[in-house]
Amino acid sequence: MSSRAAFFRLCLVAAFALCVLLPVTVWAQGSATGTEKGGSTTVEKAKPDFGKLKGRWLRPDGGYILSVKDVDPGGKMDAAYYNPRPINVSKAQAMQEGPTLKVHIELRDAGYPGSTYTLVYDPKTDRLDGVYYQAAIGQRFDVYFVRSK
Repeated sequence: MSSRAAFFRLCLVAAFALCVLLPVTVWAQGSATGTEKGGSTTVEKAKPDFGKLKGRWLRPDGGYILSVKDVDPGGKMDAAYYNPRPINVSKAQAMQEGPTLKVHIELRDAGYPGSTYTLVYDPKTDRLDGVYYQAAIGQRFDVYFVRSK
């Protein structure tokens, strides 16, 4: 093979590499790092909007009150429960699953040996709907809380 033919072949391989392989490699790297077309794209996980849970909530069937003073970004709630006297809230956690805000409250006090509320916030009705587990008697009850004004 002549040196001229070898040079021509080398030029074809180099042109192929520059025109096809290089753009594909750059595109693949940009997709992996979030960069495309010279700009940068930052992918952030959406932060839950736990602010909707703050407030005083009334359970109409018995006058029970759930007071949510604050919710940190991780979902830990500063909450109190009254029947009508204060009942110890041992755990209070909010979480977001997709668009749904969920609340888990655990009560540990005299007559409340690990009783729990498992609630879901309904933005259409501005209610907390769910289940109350009365651990002292081992029964579950469908309940809801309305925002107290």
